[in-house]
Amino acid sequence: MSTPRAPDSIAIEIYDTTLRDGTQREGISLSCDDKLRIARRLDDLGVAFIEGGWPGSNPKDAEFFQRAAELTWQHARIAAFGSTRRAGVAAEEDANLRALLEARTPVCTLVGKTWTLHVTQVLRAGLDENLRMIEESVAYLCGQGKEVIYDAEHFFDGYQADPDYALATLQAAERGGARTLVLCDTNGGSMPWEVAQIVQTVGRAVQAALGIHTHNDGACAVANTLAAVRAGVVHVQGTINGYGERCGNANLCAVLPDLELKLGLCCLPAGKLAELYDVAHLVAEVANLAPDEHMPFVGRSAFAHKGGIHVAAMRREPRSYQHIDPTLVGNQMRVVVSELSGRGNLLSKAEEFGLQFEQQDRVTAVLGQIKALEAQGFSFEAAEASVALLLRRQEPGYRPPFELVDYAVMVEHRQGRGTFAEATVKVRVEQELLHTAAEGNGPVNALDAALRKALTPVYPALQDFHLADYKVRILDGDRGTAATTRVLIDTRNGRRRWSTVGASANIIEASWLALADSVEYGLTLAG
Repeated sequence: MSTPRAPDSIAIEIYDTTLRDGTQREGISLSCDDKLRIARRLDDLGVAFIEGGWPGSNPKDAEFFQRAAELTWQHARIAAFGSTRRAGVAAEEDANLRALLEARTPVCTLVGKTWTLHVTQVLRAGLDENLRMIEESVAYLCGQGKEVIYDAEHFFDGYQADPDYALATLQAAERGGARTLVLCDTNGGSMPWEVAQIVQTVGRAVQAALGIHTHNDGACAVANTLAAVRAGVVHVQGTINGYGERCGNANLCAVLPDLELKLGLCCLPAGKLAELYDVAHLVAEVANLAPDEHMPFVGRSAFAHKGGIHVAAMRREPRSYQHIDPTLVGNQMRVVVSELSGRGNLLSKAEEFGLQFEQQDRVTAVLGQIKALEAQGFSFEAAEASVALLLRRQEPGYRPPFELVDYAVMVEHRQGRGTFAEATVKVRVEQELLHTAAEGNGPVNALDAALRKALTPVYPALQDFHLADYKVRILDGDRGTAATTRVLIDTRNGRRRWSTVGASANIIEASWLALADSVEYGLTLAG
């Protein structure tokens, strides 16, 4: 585990473009309220700039800037994004530049063409005209009191094609008054050593501060960003969770901890890096995307340990299989239980649930159960509540809150009513036998309703239990309808969420096993 360095003051300014470049990811569509919610969280995190969108492109972005102008921002300056003036149009008459001014942001980010291919084939403009477009657009906005950041689109491809012209575009922006010149790897295909060499060359040719904006098409966006910082850039652009067009942008959830913990360069106010895990998951939630839980630093699995040898080592020395302390980014170490587990995995889980095992043979017995059950189709990696119950049941004197005696489920279709299910459940609580029936829209729903009907008078806390998710997986599909089915059930009680598992060739039995574990855990360990 590397020892984090202690940065003293902000060395690298972070420019977040989640609300503009990030929304170009396929499948993301943020409302204005969504964008404001994310912006407020990013401001609290302490980034230097938040790019809100392109005010000249759509009404939603225009609304965002209108509302953002009425808010107070603690750390971030809001930036509006747009392009240089059109060919043959004066800057003061260009509609896009006028929209940038109307956004009322302190910062305007202008994108211009670097690559001769784009100038001649896409813009259909002359090379000299493009240089005038850049300089005049920047100068016009600076003359209106705006701080201008210049994004040199396709800079690295443009430099490879014609280095002199690529540098001339930056010098045009610098003459216009740009405060930062951002080198963009727009196609995402550059390599770290190329980026480092080109950044060093550019640094000798211009006086303005340099920035970096990378895409991930070659899976090097983070590496290219770090290479650029080491070569001299002081302004870093990226998105939360790496969201962006095609393969995404440089992922700030990796860039930030790499810069602060590995390079010792301060990017955020003191203590704010520990909020990164929460920020990553909030942005995913607002974007209505499942979080990538295997993402470095902020994924739930980033510090999860499954192999028995690894866990045994971790119990002796956390640095043995972790490159940083996960709490530095707001994450936590987890131990996963499976057929690959050793006793250390279970001892860690027992400690997590507040259980103590002085006799090792009980841990060995549970480990044997888990390996046998996983061979039958159970999977305990995502069902930690079921693991906790296996451990709890080994405690001397443990008595489950209820015991199943019988259950039956019937599914019917009746004319005029359609399909419905009815379940009867017989359970024993202490010495009392409880026998109830209930209907549901399906067999599992009916079982759940019947069990709750039987137990709620005895355990009123059941009223707060809610089924959050129900997943079914067919394990050996080649056996057709005789295949083993695995069921995972997620339950909530308002304070906590827990997962349980069941497996059987009978989907009703698999569901019952997961459902019964869910209720037992909630009544005994959920607290």
